[in-house]
Amino acid sequence: MALDMKRIEAGESLITEDIKKTIVTAVETAILKMIKETDGEKFEEVRSLIQDLTFTEAGRFFKTADVPFGLNHQKTLRFQTTDGVYTNLGLLLSDQSVHTVKLAVFEGFEKEVFKDRREFSGSLLKQLEDAYAFLDMYNRNYAKVKGLYREDRRDYPEEAVREALLNALVHRDYAFSSSTLISVFDDRIEIVSVGGLPKGVSLDDILLGLSVLRNENLANIFYRLHLIEAYGMGIPKIIKSYVDCARKPELQATSNAFKITLPNRNTNNHKVTSNGVSFSENEEKVIALLDKHSEIIRKDVETALHISQAMAVRILSGLVDKGIIRVIGGGKKTRYVKVS
Repeated sequence: MALDMKRIEAGESLITEDIKKTIVTAVETAILKMIKETDGEKFEEVRSLIQDLTFTEAGRFFKTADVPFGLNHQKTLRFQTTDGVYTNLGLLLSDQSVHTVKLAVFEGFEKEVFKDRREFSGSLLKQLEDAYAFLDMYNRNYAKVKGLYREDRRDYPEEAVREALLNALVHRDYAFSSSTLISVFDDRIEIVSVGGLPKGVSLDDILLGLSVLRNENLANIFYRLHLIEAYGMGIPKIIKSYVDCARKPELQATSNAFKITLPNRNTNNHKVTSNGVSFSENEEKVIALLDKHSEIIRKDVETALHISQAMAVRILSGLVDKGIIRVIGGGKKTRYVKVS
């Protein structure tokens, strides 16, 4: 009995240590976020801890875009301070950038079996180029013969892939060291970047094209290099590229991360019911939510899936149209239940 008590106490001690570590990590993240929100100095304008920087790749991009890139221009673009000290912006675009993009290709629909994986480093401009080229290899072309003509359609709209990558690299929070993560499945691409939405901005605002720049100088450089056509148009362009598709792109945001999911336009490999109805990943989550609760409201879906009001409405409306759920009441008292 004494031995059992010692084992229990030892187990409780380990659990307590794990809880302490979790609490410390959460507190550190909260403190860092609070400092960032109250400190007037922006990360991209702070002096870089690394000063021995080279710009081979950045120089190539500037040359291609026919944009001057001399020392004085670097100061104007905020690569350097007026005293010639490199900023974090300079570091991000240098060959020595410490941030990376990690990509993984999985077999099927879950993160179980790896097919391929890569990690790209160096200048953010080179990372953008490498990541797009990698995704392009897995963006297969589907050919369909209609009458006398052949119609070709790639799995993912090229513009959507491009804009999603630009959004992840230009708008992420570089005060955190985590990599930008890209996962490719048979039915979708998921792109997760560090840093939630800027303070006071909602997903609905983003869908409307509102642009609140976290990295204003970085965005300005991408704009000058003709990689960004207009501020705030990336997400609307992604949505528009799927206008003729049953499955739409999905946006999710937490306090510290932002995720874009691009559906594969040429696959029907979703969970299918006995009557032939297919469901998206988010629709499956809502159905699972209803399996736990007799009825739900729209706010329950927003909270459980970390999505916007507009996205929740679209998912619920889709399930209503498929005859899976039905609406009870109206207005603020609207509720949803599964069809018996």
